[in-house]
Amino acid sequence: MIVPSAGRRYGQRASGSLLCPPMTTPEYQPGYAAGYSDKSKVVAGILGILLGTFGAGRFYTGHTKIAVLQLVVSLVTCGAGGLWGLIDGILILVNGGTDAQGRPLRD
Repeated sequence: MIVPSAGRRYGQRASGSLLCPPMTTPEYQPGYAAGYSDKSKVVAGILGILLGTFGAGRFYTGHTKIAVLQLVVSLVTCGAGGLWGLIDGILILVNGGTDAQGRPLRD
């Protein structure tokens, strides 16, 4: 039988930190495959199609630089840049995409 030394719980290092892995990463979340994003490609695609003029699909996935660029292009071209968001949303729905950490979007 393993008995921890006085003052320590089982699974605790001498420094006081626990040996448990953090439960906040996607590979520990129930229902998600390891390495997949917590963002949905369907939501990102629909946001891109409907609100692509404002870069909403890219803001959702965490690509803030591209989202701001979509917004600026749409403002400079008086809304014609919204075509970029429309095409971007369709491509995300068809081909999938990645989040800001490079993980593929879940279905």
